[in-house]
Amino acid sequence: MANAYKVLGRKQAAAATEETLYTVPAATEAIVSTITIANLTAADKTFRLAVKPASTSTLALEHYIAYDITVGASDTTALTLGLALATGNSISVYASAATSVVFTAFGSEIS
Repeated sequence: MANAYKVLGRKQAAAATEETLYTVPAATEAIVSTITIANLTAADKTFRLAVKPASTSTLALEHYIAYDITVGASDTTALTLGLALATGNSISVYASAATSVVFTAFGSEIS
């Protein structure tokens, strides 16, 4: 098995919209070590973070690992998680305001 350490996903989120940050490719597993959430504005914002299994097309409440968490003005939150994801699993993100929050996932893909 080969490991590829990399930025798995980066997204400047749109307001009030669940968006996919990263989906594990076919024939691959992934370990997400850290996700950073950067607030680019001078006002507090909130974010949501969910892990959606490949077996479902819609998010359910049990998929959320963070919900309406505040990131301070001009601040960054780093979550060290160690998420183990299977093929087709995805990470979804949401921000409370358009273009003001950037999500970045770091980790490794195992194929």
